[in-house]
Amino acid sequence: MKINIQKLKKTFGEKTAVDIAAFSSTSNEIIGIVGNNGAGKTTLFRLMLDLLKADDGTIEYDNNGAIIIPSQTEAWKDFTGAYIDDGFLIDFLTPEEYFQFLARINGISDQQLQDHLARFEAMMNGEILGQNKLIRTFSAGNKQKIGIIAAMLHKPQLLILDEPFNFLDPTSQNLLKKLLEDYHNETAATILISSHNLQHTIDISTRVILLESGKIIKDLDNHDKKAEQELETYFQI
Repeated sequence: MKINIQKLKKTFGEKTAVDIAAFSSTSNEIIGIVGNNGAGKTTLFRLMLDLLKADDGTIEYDNNGAIIIPSQTEAWKDFTGAYIDDGFLIDFLTPEEYFQFLARINGISDQQLQDHLARFEAMMNGEILGQNKLIRTFSAGNKQKIGIIAAMLHKPQLLILDEPFNFLDPTSQNLLKKLLEDYHNETAATILISSHNLQHTIDISTRVILLESGKIIKDLDNHDKKAEQELETYFQI
């Protein structure tokens, strides 16, 4: 999945949240988006998911040669999975009901659903399925797990996760890193992750984008963790 962003701008009153002159990705990248609070990470993702309307500029997705621009078509949703926050969940359902609902609307068989859930068994740690509880009653960490599992259900070629390591215990964070790396290796999907956890971002990303006041100030190759020193200098670690 290739992404091409040109002259993208979003303001809220006098504050510029996103101001990206140009950005492009090749296929088969894990791209970490980092920056301090207010850098524009979540706003960028919401623009990419057509949850916000840009003031100016374009976002294009090249899916096997077909250029698809959000807001002009719904086709991009077929190859995109995302989890931003618990507003993405249907919280009056149980996890089983939620996963089954998503499977039905995506044409996923019961066996395919069970195979997908089995991949996340260790991360769920016996706390998600079979609890006879509505999603709204789960902890923040378990809601996070439910949202990530759901986002990956239809094997998207573009996966967008905002702060996926938030609320997770250390074991679950490490399991998630492995799951994302395995998914990337198996599918060649483009994965975009924003995170305040610099070490996890460095560990998993092939490329790191540093945002400041909505602008890309560094675009770093992170093969063999090449970006680590530069990022640590910026964040004064």
